This record gives sequence, structure tokens and C-alpha cells, in this order.
Amino acid sequence: MDNLFAKPALRISDREWRLHGALFLLTSITTTLAGVALAAPDFTPTEPPLAGVLDYLLYLPLSLIYYCVDLVKYAFTHERPLADGIAFSVSLLAILFAHEMGHYLACRYYRVNATLPFFIPAPPVFLAGTFGAFIKIRSAIPTRRALFDIGLAGPLAGFVVALPLSVVGVLMVGPPIAPPSYGHTIYFNDPPLFRLLAWLFGVPLEPNSPINPYYMAAWIGLLVTSLNLTPVGQLDGGHGVFALFGPRAHGLIGRMAFVSAVVLAILGFWWHRSPSGFLFAVLLGVILRFPHPQPATMEPLGTKRVAIALLTLIVYALCFWPFPITIT
Repeated sequence: MDNLFAKPALRISDREWRLHGALFLLTSITTTLAGVALAAPDFTPTEPPLAGVLDYLLYLPLSLIYYCVDLVKYAFTHERPLADGIAFSVSLLAILFAHEMGHYLACRYYRVNATLPFFIPAPPVFLAGTFGAFIKIRSAIPTRRALFDIGLAGPLAGFVVALPLSVVGVLMVGPPIAPPSYGHTIYFNDPPLFRLLAWLFGVPLEPNSPINPYYMAAWIGLLVTSLNLTPVGQLDGGHGVFALFGPRAHGLIGRMAFVSAVVLAILGFWWHRSPSGFLFAVLLGVILRFPHPQPATMEPLGTKRVAIALLTLIVYALCFWPFPITIT
């Protein structure tokens, strides 16, 4: 992409800047609060009262409101969890921003009309405080090479940012602590990159090791990268497979990936008591129903892009773990 800025830029309206900026700011707040919750094992939100029928009907929304209000109060009265929450938010949003800007800048290079990244905030009761980010492509992708570059630029850019954060997160892992004696415990299973870094630096990764904001941001970032590189439909991996092998192989590989995801979801629930795999399998099933758009031309990719495809496969292998969560 040597001529990235050689062509005139597609204009972004003031309204778009305000919309995308507001979503980014709101997501910064929700991810910070989610980071505070991750760093505060002693945080206990107030339970809404259950005095009448209406209280029962409104229990879930009231619980969410109580949780968010109490978490904000906790954040401003506990300095260390707030600092960890900010570190988590900055780290996670850096990975997501790099991912989406990889797509966006590739679109600009090929004169493909695309929006700025939409950052989607989520209630901080969810693990990350965000449902991720995306750009919307509003014009046809002109060539096979453009499809390849736009599809894979995002996960590769996100991985470049996630890599140093993974190093910091693994190096900051502390000695294991005793698990709580009540309720369920959630374990975040280490992806291959974390295991490789732990081996290189001689850091023991134990199931009961306390998490830190950089570890969790990188863990989520690597998980998002692996999910996006799944070779299904119009996911990033689907774009890459379509550009490499064409529409027929793209459809076959996508169906195989969906069946594999269903099998892993069943095994994950059986062995690790985690239902998260079913959510991803359902998502893949929905994505499979939408046909992949055909580029205007299907010229050869060339040796350089085949090498990038192999590099992307290595990135996927470093990020993917079939059972990311264990519940005991």
C-alpha cells in the first residue's frame, strides 16, 4: 500500500464524525467500567427490591441499572480498580481500533466506500463492556486482490497491537490464589500465543493465577481475532478464503467450519460447562445464509499474497483455542 494517500480521499461528513466519535466515547466508558469490575472481586452490587409483581417483572432491567450505578460509585472511590479499568479499556480499544482501521485504510486505498468504525458499547456487566466494532462497506469490492487485502488487513493489524499487550499481560501474571469456596468459577483458558510466551519467558500460567488488565484485553483481542478469521461467509476469514479459492470452495469450507463449531460447542458444554460455543455456532449459521459478493474481477493473487495468507494462518493458530472458557 505504498500509494495510500496518493488518491483523493472519500469525504466524511461532520454528522458521521459526531456519530462515530460519540459511539467511541460511550464504548470507552463502558469498557472502563467492565475493566473495573474485572479488577474488583470484592464488588457487590445492590439487589433490587422484590416487593410486588412489578418488581419481579422489572427485575432484570433494575438489576442492570443498580449494577451500573453501584459500579460507577465503586470506580470513583477505589483508585486501583479504576486505574486497572482505564488500562483495560485503552488496551482493548487499541486492538479493536487497529483491527477496524486496517479494514478502513485498505478500503480507502482501493477507493471502496466504507464508513468509519462503529464501536458498539455494551453494559459493563458483560465481560468486555463492548460488543465489538465494525465498518460498513457501501460499494462493491472491485478486484480479488482488493477483497483479500481488505479482509485480512483488519485481523493482522489487530494482532500487531495485541502481541506486545500479550507479552505485558503474561509477564504481569502473579502467583495463583485460592479459588472461592462458593458459587461458580470462570477460568479464561490461555490461547496458544500466551502459552508460547509463558514458555519463552518462564512464566507459569496457572488456572488460579489472578488476571491483570493487559492479559484480559489481549485475551479478548486474540479471541476476537480468531473468531473473525473463521472461514465462513463475510467474516474476515471468509473474505480471505473466497479470494484464495473462489466461491465453490468458500461455500464448502464455510459449511465445514460451521459443523466444526457445532461439534466444539457440544464438547465445550460437556467438558467445560460453557455455553458460549453455542452462541458462536448460531452466529455462524446466520452468517452462512448471506451470500458472499463476487468481486468484479478475479485476477491472480500473486506470490506475495499467498505468503500473507500463510502468515494469517499462523496468526489464527496462535489466537485460536477450541474451549476458551471453563466454568467449574
